Amino acid sequence: MSDDFIWRDAERVVVLRRDGVGQALQLLAEHGFEAFELFSTERALAEVPGLADAADAVHEVAPGAVPDLAAGLLGTVGSSHLVALGGGRVIDVAKAIAAVSGAAVAAIPTTLSGAEMTGIHRLPAGAEERAGGLVRPRLVIADPEAMTTRPEQMLRASAMNALAHGADSLYTPFSNPASEWAALRGAGLISSALDEERETRDRADLAEGAILCGYAIDSGLFSIHHVICQTLVRICGSPHAETNAAILPRAMAFMEPRASDAIASLAQAIGCEPAEIEPRILALGGDPTGLGEAGADHSKLDEALDAMLTRSELAFAPEPPNRNQLRELIEAAW
Repeated sequence: MSDDFIWRDAERVVVLRRDGVGQALQLLAEHGFEAFELFSTERALAEVPGLADAADAVHEVAPGAVPDLAAGLLGTVGSSHLVALGGGRVIDVAKAIAAVSGAAVAAIPTTLSGAEMTGIHRLPAGAEERAGGLVRPRLVIADPEAMTTRPEQMLRASAMNALAHGADSLYTPFSNPASEWAALRGAGLISSALDEERETRDRADLAEGAILCGYAIDSGLFSIHHVICQTLVRICGSPHAETNAAILPRAMAFMEPRASDAIASLAQAIGCEPAEIEPRILALGGDPTGLGEAGADHSKLDEALDAMLTRSELAFAPEPPNRNQLRELIEAAW
C-alpha cells in the first residue's frame, strides 16, 4: 500500500494525499497559490465546488485540441497563478497558456494522465513564438480517490496511458537510472493494483504509479508508442486513453526483440515473461476496445503514417519501424 507523501523535486512539490482535493485550498495557499484562476470541466467543477468559489476566475475547458483551446482562452487569463483541476487536456491547456504568460501552474489531476508531471505539451495556436519554454506544474496535488473514480474500463484505459509513459521511456537514448527506476516502480504499482478487484484495490498505488511513470517520460522522453498514439489521436480522431490502451500491447511486443533488456525489465515489473508482454498488457487493459470501435477513421490512416514517419522521436527506438511495419502494428490494434 502506498503511503501519503510530499516529494520536493527542485522547483516543484508533489503531494500525494488521500483527501487531497478536500485540503486543496490549504495546500494551494501553503505553496503560494492564495489567489488563482481555475481551469476545469463541468464535471470536475460540480464535484469540487469549493475551488471555483475561491478562484478569481473560472475557465471551463471544452473538448477539443489543446492548441486551439489554449489560444481561445489565452486573452482571458490575467493571473500569475493558474490551477488546473481535471485530466490531461485541462492540465495541458493551463501549461500551454503559462508557457506564454509566464504564470505558475498547480495541477490537481482527476485521471491517471500524468500530465501533471511533465513539461511535454503543445502551445497555443498562433502564439508559439511568444512562448518562453515548456512548463511543468510547480505544485501537484494528487488525490488517489479523485484520480481513480472513473468507470472500470475507462480507468483501465487511463492506467494503460500511464503505463505507456514508463514503458516507452525505457529504450530511448535519454533513458537514465532515475527514469528507469521510476518507470519500473510505477509499472509494478499499476499492474499490481489492476490485478486486484476494484472494491479492494489500493487506489493510492495507481496514483503513485501514474506519477512515477509521468516522471519517467518527462526525463527519458518517448519513442514509437507515443509517436503512433499522438498521431492517431490528432489525425484519425480516436480518443487518447483508448488509443494508448489499444496500441501499447502491440508496441511492446514489437519492441521486444529490438530492446530486449528494456522489455525484459518491464515484463518482470508487471509480472510476466518477455514473450508474454502483449497478452499481459491486454489483460491489464481489460481487453481494450479496438481503434475502429473507439472511433478512429481508417480512411485517414495513410495520412497518419506519413506524419509518423516525419517525427524525429521515431528514431529514438532501436531499429525504428518502416511504413509497412507501422501499418501492420496499427492494423493489429484496429
